[in-house]
Amino acid sequence: QVQLVESGGDLVQPGGSLRLSCVASGGTFTFYAMGWYRQAPGKERELVASITPGRRTNYADSVKGRFTISRDNAKNTVYLQMNNLGPEDTAVYYCNAGLSRADYWGQGTQVTVSS
Repeated sequence: QVQLVESGGDLVQPGGSLRLSCVASGGTFTFYAMGWYRQAPGKERELVASITPGRRTNYADSVKGRFTISRDNAKNTVYLQMNNLGPEDTAVYYCNAGLSRADYWGQGTQVTVSS
């Protein structure tokens, strides 16, 4: 059983930056594909970015060039660096760990972009 704990969400002004962190425990972190998802009010949860054990990355079109996903296997942590944030990025951001049929989620961290 893998536990995921996100942190770093905050209220930020448009154009600002945030870095989200997700610490994993209870599993072999290096084996897992990691991802960040987000869910805005009234919308479905969507993939923001993902990173494979081999560090191959994938991004939603809406965040390409602004967000960067990375992982530190020594710290069992995946990060999401978010730059040039806009109101459309307001959502609860969730960390996900996947391996074969196993799928784990964190509790989420709120990101609000507003002036």
